[in-house]
Amino acid sequence: MTQNYQHILALVFAIKEVSENPHILPNVTLGFHIYDSYSKAKWTYQAMLQLTSTKNRFTPNYKCDIQDNLIAITGGLRSETSYHIANIVSLYKIPQLLYGFTPEQNDKMQVLFSYRMFPNEALQYRGILQLLLHFKWTWIGFIADNSENGERFLQRMLPDFSQNGLCFAFTGAYPNLGFDDNIGVTWEWMVEMYNKVMNSRANAIIFYGEADSMINFRWLLHVPDVEDEIAKPKGKVWILTAQMDFMSLPYQYTWDIQVIHGAISFAIHSSELPGFQQFLHSRNPSSIKEDSFIRAFWAKAFDCVFSNSVSDEAEEKMCTGEERLEHLPRHIFETSMTGHSYNIYNAVQVVAHALHAMYSSGLRSTTMIPEKKKLQKEQPWQLHHFLRGVSFNNSVGDKVSFDHNGDLEAGFDVINWVTFPNQSFVRVKVGKMDPQAPPYHELTVNEDAIVWHSRFNQAQPLSVCSDKCHLGYSKQMKEGEPFCCYNCIQCPKGKISEQEDMADCYKCSDDRYPNKDQNVCIPKTVTFLSYDEPLGMSLAIVALSFGVITALVLGTFVRHHDTPIVRANNRSLTYTLLISLLHCFLSALLFIGYPDKITCLFRQTIFGIIFSVALSSVLAKTITVVLAFMATKPGSRMRKWVGKSLSISIVLPCCFIQVGICVIWIVNFPPFPDTDMHSMTEEVVLECNEASPIMFYCVLSYMGFLAIASFTVAFFARKLPDSFNEAKFITFSMLVFCSVWLSFVPSYLNTKGKYMVAVEIFSILTSSAGVLGCICVPKCFIIMLRPKMNNRELLKRRNC
Repeated sequence: MTQNYQHILALVFAIKEVSENPHILPNVTLGFHIYDSYSKAKWTYQAMLQLTSTKNRFTPNYKCDIQDNLIAITGGLRSETSYHIANIVSLYKIPQLLYGFTPEQNDKMQVLFSYRMFPNEALQYRGILQLLLHFKWTWIGFIADNSENGERFLQRMLPDFSQNGLCFAFTGAYPNLGFDDNIGVTWEWMVEMYNKVMNSRANAIIFYGEADSMINFRWLLHVPDVEDEIAKPKGKVWILTAQMDFMSLPYQYTWDIQVIHGAISFAIHSSELPGFQQFLHSRNPSSIKEDSFIRAFWAKAFDCVFSNSVSDEAEEKMCTGEERLEHLPRHIFETSMTGHSYNIYNAVQVVAHALHAMYSSGLRSTTMIPEKKKLQKEQPWQLHHFLRGVSFNNSVGDKVSFDHNGDLEAGFDVINWVTFPNQSFVRVKVGKMDPQAPPYHELTVNEDAIVWHSRFNQAQPLSVCSDKCHLGYSKQMKEGEPFCCYNCIQCPKGKISEQEDMADCYKCSDDRYPNKDQNVCIPKTVTFLSYDEPLGMSLAIVALSFGVITALVLGTFVRHHDTPIVRANNRSLTYTLLISLLHCFLSALLFIGYPDKITCLFRQTIFGIIFSVALSSVLAKTITVVLAFMATKPGSRMRKWVGKSLSISIVLPCCFIQVGICVIWIVNFPPFPDTDMHSMTEEVVLECNEASPIMFYCVLSYMGFLAIASFTVAFFARKLPDSFNEAKFITFSMLVFCSVWLSFVPSYLNTKGKYMVAVEIFSILTSSAGVLGCICVPKCFIIMLRPKMNNRELLKRRNC
């Protein structure tokens, strides 16, 4: 693969730079050997055994070279290769600098003697998660190359994905492409996976692979160019891991790379090294004889052959040596520094600085030992102490050091792949992962710099299973599907959702209520039955009007106090009734206006006592009618009971009982001003809290008892012959009174807010008006309009 040649050149350039630096390892020459593992375990082990043998002699565990000292090993590119190398070098305690990706190792011996030039894998895991959360991609596809690392990624990330609301639409492990009996099965898998990718609503797909997994990745994207009956290609956002390098086999050079346009990948942080471009451009197969790789690379990269090649044929293009590396497309060879090459360069620099520190330390303690002899005594295991403490700035200024686990203290770059029709591409840095930032806040992304696939019209792609739930709606999970798939249902009455995709709606605070769209809480208006509103003003006017009418009736009776119709049936009780009815009408005003502490404390009790006086007067009138009739019989002893003393003995005890009930209420359960935030949807009602509903209904019940008693007595006395018998009028008045207050209870309980107060005021005014109209209006009618009927003889004759 032509891309590997840059790794070799990065190694050579680093060795050359160290050798030319007089401040690092003076009088010491660094050399190197390059071995190919062929991605096979047996070739890797053979290479490691050769390194531990005498040069040009394969004798494992026997090495007698004086100058050719093995001090450290750099490699490998694939994680399996690194494992195989570690199995051997850990036995000899030889430092191993891993420039490729290697997951966390369980073997403590291997960990102890290895140093990873690749940042900690946990940082990349968090980076992928934070990238998905940043763009709100919750419905994700996942494809892994056939390795344990992909399975490890899923095992580690599934809990974090679920906790952060992300789901996998599909997962798949990519089989190895090989020319064996299973090639048909492999191709069927790719066709099936391609259909799954293109038919899925997941637009963000993670491809997790190794350094050379780009070959398999390109095969997957090449499926529609081979198969006819296949899903229509759609733009997707491919998320690639940092360990993947852009490698292609020669037959893939002509394949379209537009399919990865807009992909986002994590990349090992790298910088352009001073002088590296000039070093690359100076490479020429004609002038550089010591480079045994350049002719093979040159022939593959420029698709030519050299004149002395075995396959020299007339129709093939000849290599002239004048070809320029900078003219090669980037998918064949990248002249800019890649992450793996940068790691190799830093690995050489790390070894050089550690050696320099070790030799400097040795010189301070053994200054008399010649340098050449001292170097012969140095062993690879002695370098570990200095490798762990190495810390320097390379030629670019980037700091190079290891943490306590032997991982390079560095971050990742976030790269956006931008491709062009001429098969070229550029990697645009659009963000980074900073390991020094707080956990799960390491990612920074410049969204404006990202170029998306043309399908998305440069709008940020969506990758969700279900469309977002709008404001006023909440999620409802779909049975049997992942939690990322849901329906949107409108919030129940009284609840809102003020954000998209809310899991559940919630209630507003007590002083607020939902708007019509159920997406905002609106402050409730503070309300009470006031004189400023039509209802309160109307009730106040009615109460005052009836009060004036009652006062006029009372004045009329006082003015005609000596007439028979006024004197009939105890004039004093009539005055008491009228005065109490006047106060009943006026007591309704206590229920209108701002409910302060004094008003709330006394309004119900005042109303109850005044009404009890009125009802006691009515009861006394009724009993007086009965006793008056009985007293007219010859020899009756009832005469002595008829008079003021009877009225007082009835009215006062009846009133005192109600007063006692009210006193108990006020002392033990005093009413107080309160706010009702729940009865009305859009209002906070200022009201008087009765504190004890039982006491309130005791007051009403006692008044009902007086009314029923008056009604019962009056009903049986309604036909008694007497001078202007009031029993029938009392019967009607008590019938009205009882009807009003019996209907009051259900109405009061079923009414909310200030209208509860209005119902009580209406009941007070109606029942009082009923008593006034039924008992006093007939007398006023005779006094004012039929004065001739207001004489004793006529009244007697009329009632006989």
